[in-house]
Amino acid sequence: MKMTKAATKTAETAEFPTFDPSQATEQFRVFAEQGVEQSKEAYAKVKTGMEDAQKVWESTFETAKTAAGDLSLKSISAMRAGAEANLAHMEALVGVKSLSEVLELQTAFMRKSYEMMVEQAKDMQAAGTKAAESVAKPAKTAFEKAVKEFQVA
Repeated sequence: MKMTKAATKTAETAEFPTFDPSQATEQFRVFAEQGVEQSKEAYAKVKTGMEDAQKVWESTFETAKTAAGDLSLKSISAMRAGAEANLAHMEALVGVKSLSEVLELQTAFMRKSYEMMVEQAKDMQAAGTKAAESVAKPAKTAFEKAVKEFQVA
């Protein structure tokens, strides 16, 4: 095969890209720096999230501890009131002089005991509801914050 003059000229002037190691090194360095920066940002977000979660758990634990103490004190108070009412009733029974007086005292005691029990149950329910709400509040607040941050991202 014989090459023409035009074909020879094209083959002589065609240039092929050359590999420049300095450019490749620079591109690799930029890529690596971007990866490191993204890793730092991700780590910072995870660290912040873990710190926030720890604060929520600590707050929840302290709130639960306080609420449990309040409920315990209310229970003790209710038991004390019941015991005092029982002792007062026994003292009153010691001084009775007739069967009708016993029936009257017993009826009054039962009515008073029932009313006291209903009132104590209402107090315990209110305290329990308040305790549950206060214990759940830190977690609820953290969840709402996370949802808002997720919606922004």
